[in-house]
Amino acid sequence: MTIAKNTICLWYDTDAEAAARFYAETFPDSEVTGVHLAPSDYPSGKAGDVLTVDFTVLGIPCLGLNGGTTFKHSEAFSFQVSTEDQEETDRYWNAIVGNGGEESACGWCRDKWGISWQITPRILMEALAAGGDGAKRAFEAMMEMKKIDVAAIERACRV
Repeated sequence: MTIAKNTICLWYDTDAEAAARFYAETFPDSEVTGVHLAPSDYPSGKAGDVLTVDFTVLGIPCLGLNGGTTFKHSEAFSFQVSTEDQEETDRYWNAIVGNGGEESACGWCRDKWGISWQITPRILMEALAAGGDGAKRAFEAMMEMKKIDVAAIERACRV
């Protein structure tokens, strides 16, 4: 068993395994690598329940912990997924939102387990990094969007 030096621990009420399997099906370089059962009863579960799940999301090692309802997710933590084009942006956005998730603003959405995702086309990040008037126009265009519209960002950069 190889243990990563740094692992992101994500707290779920009871569905860490379902979430990990969804991420593995949705994103490349993602997989579930272990499911571990509780050796005895604990505050939010019983012996034999799934306690933790080892998985990767886009190559990032994660641990899903079924810890109960004590803590909730917020946008203070999110996965930012860089996309190459509108097709890839749509695919990830629609997978998350279409699986019980919800849209937010400026390229953010939340999956049905409460984890926030930024589905961010590379063109937007490049425009913002370039600075100047094009960055301002791209930023202002983004502020009006939920899912990022690549063509609208490209138009904003050219004006």
